Amino acid sequence: MTTDDRTTHRAGRRAWLGLALLLLPTLVLAMDMGVLFFAVPFIATDLHPSGTQQLWIMDMYSFLLAGLLIPMGALGDRIGRRKLLIGGTAAFAAASLVAAWSDGAAQLIAARALLGVAGAVFGPSTLALIRNMFPDPKQRQSAIGAWSGVMMAGATLGPVLGGLLLNHFWWGSAFLIAVPAMLLVTALAPVLLPEYRAPQQGRFDLLGAALSMATVLPVVYGIKTLAVDGWSLLPALVLLAGLAVGGALVVRLRTAANPLIDVTLFRIRTYTGAITVNTIAMFAMMGFTLFTSQYLQLVKGYSPLAASLWALLPSVGVGAAVGGFGALAGKVRPAVLLVAGFLASAAGFVAMALVNPGSSLALPLVAAGVIAAGSVGTVSITGEMVLSAAPADRAGAAGATSETAQELGSSLGIAVLGAAGAAIYRSRMDGATAPDAARDTLGGAVTTAAHLSGDAADRLLTTARDAFADGMHVAAVVGVLVMLGAALAAHLLMRHLPVPGAADAQQEKEEALPAAA
Repeated sequence: MTTDDRTTHRAGRRAWLGLALLLLPTLVLAMDMGVLFFAVPFIATDLHPSGTQQLWIMDMYSFLLAGLLIPMGALGDRIGRRKLLIGGTAAFAAASLVAAWSDGAAQLIAARALLGVAGAVFGPSTLALIRNMFPDPKQRQSAIGAWSGVMMAGATLGPVLGGLLLNHFWWGSAFLIAVPAMLLVTALAPVLLPEYRAPQQGRFDLLGAALSMATVLPVVYGIKTLAVDGWSLLPALVLLAGLAVGGALVVRLRTAANPLIDVTLFRIRTYTGAITVNTIAMFAMMGFTLFTSQYLQLVKGYSPLAASLWALLPSVGVGAAVGGFGALAGKVRPAVLLVAGFLASAAGFVAMALVNPGSSLALPLVAAGVIAAGSVGTVSITGEMVLSAAPADRAGAAGATSETAQELGSSLGIAVLGAAGAAIYRSRMDGATAPDAARDTLGGAVTTAAHLSGDAADRLLTTARDAFADGMHVAAVVGVLVMLGAALAAHLLMRHLPVPGAADAQQEKEEALPAAA
């Protein structure tokens, strides 16, 4: 493309207004990942969920979102990306209203499932439409950078905004913040956004979509149930069934005429490495955020407002990490930066393993900041690697797969680390003289203690908080092991990559030689 062509195809004011509109659902989509972190004690008091139900309330949204992103991206190519965006945002607003006024744990879980489905409907369209609206490479890079920044900001702001709302309103208010934003997108999308359908539409792989869902949910259910309730035959069989369906999904992806995922992308070493890094980094960052929020509220006794404000402090380290990794990205080999990021997160998990109910508040906050800084630092340098490693004609599929991997990593972090902590908590509380609710979750113990006499309440709270700390320690040890394994994987998968820009600089020198001669 010549300079004149790029000028002709530069996006105008309407495209930038459309980008601002697309950032709204992107922000809400990311915020809903953690908007309930500080609402857990209130939900426990009102709805009395079991330990397993509490985990489902937290991560049902994320798992369905991850499982459906790629199928919905493929569907958008066929029926229109703007059409899916409008339908998805409208459905998200409706599901948010249902979630806000849920009167039971099962209803809230179902509402979170609907939110996950609706989010998956419009999620891929936001990034795909940006690619269509900005044909100029430099403008498109700026637009995608804004999209990525808003996605990360939403993940950080979700718990904080939820905490601020809980200081003044009931827990359902955390869902209502999505309603006006989604209705605005639904109303203005036909005016500001173009419609796009793939010029060559293959048949939608409905069987592949069904197999992807039939793989994710059984595997997650089996992992969580076995971790929380201990060994039993049914969840073990469900887990094995999910893995078996996963094998069938792989076969389907390799043989379908129009597969949901182009599996040949995974033959590209850099692409596979970047996807792996992103998944593990999000596993670490989101998986331990739930412990931090509960520690501030249920162990230290802070109000949702105070806890949410304290939770902002680790984001200082995140900002510094993104800036530092960005500055070093053009000077240091990617493998070195990735290994450094994972080792930093491992150090944060080590520090978190030392946190007890009587610890100074500085220790868990610094530990959480180091975990998040290492994780986000790695993600900040792998986003472009995913797209550049894939051929240009498959960049859309590459981006959708990367986003799905990040969502799945976030969800697995909450499920696996949360389940490990819950299992230890229950094992420590089995011998305690307390109602089932108190032995099931720390939130239940705090609620039970509020109705006991002074000494009995103190004994129950001390036992429950010590049990929670033990569970957090085990989850932190798991985190250390995962981060060390990730550092090794990053070294093995990325050590062949040179310093970014080094090859281009060498090529420029070689091209200049004939002219100099």
